[in-house]
Amino acid sequence: MVVEETKLKGCFVLTPRVFEDSRGKFFESYNKTTFKKAIDIKTDFVQDNQSISKKGVLRGIHFQEGKHSQAKLVSVTKGVVQDICVDIRKDSNTFGEHFSIILSSENHKQVYIPRGFAHGFLVLSDYAIFNYKCDNYYHKSSERGIIYNDPTLNINWQLDKNSFLLSHKDKQLPTLRGYLDEKKD
Repeated sequence: MVVEETKLKGCFVLTPRVFEDSRGKFFESYNKTTFKKAIDIKTDFVQDNQSISKKGVLRGIHFQEGKHSQAKLVSVTKGVVQDICVDIRKDSNTFGEHFSIILSSENHKQVYIPRGFAHGFLVLSDYAIFNYKCDNYYHKSSERGIIYNDPTLNINWQLDKNSFLLSHKDKQLPTLRGYLDEKKD
C-alpha cells in the first residue's frame, strides 16, 4: 500500500497494491494492522456506510461535531466521484482549506479523513457506489454541514453547478463562517 499525506495534516490518500491477471483483479481494501502501521493513527472503525447515487448527486459537505465527530476511510467500489475534505479544526495551520481527489473503482484509492474535517463528494459517472468506514456512530443531533458553494472555500467542482442534485437539507447549509458564527451564540 502506498500512503501519501495530503496538504491537510492527518488526511491521507491510500493506494492499495493491485494484483491483476487474466481472471481479474484482487487487492486488500482494509487490513487493520497494515492501516494502523501505515498512518500511525489509532482509529477503530465501528460503522460501515454505503451510498448509491446517480450522476450529479452532491452529498455534503457534512461532519459531526463534539464527542460524536467521526474519522472516515472512504472509497468507491463502482463509478467515479470527486471527493472533498475540508479542515475545520480551528487550531490547524490549514483551517478552512480543502483537498480534492478523484476516487474511482478503477484507481482503488481511499482517503483517510480525520476527526475535525468536513466531507462531501460529487458523482461524476452515471452512478457510483461510495463506501465509508466511520470510527464513531452516526448521531443525528450532532450532524452539521457547510454549503457546497461557500465562496471562501472556492471548491473547483468538476461538473457544472446547474447539474447538481442536492437534498433540501444540503441546500440550506451555512457557509463555514456562518457555522462558526452560530457556534459563538
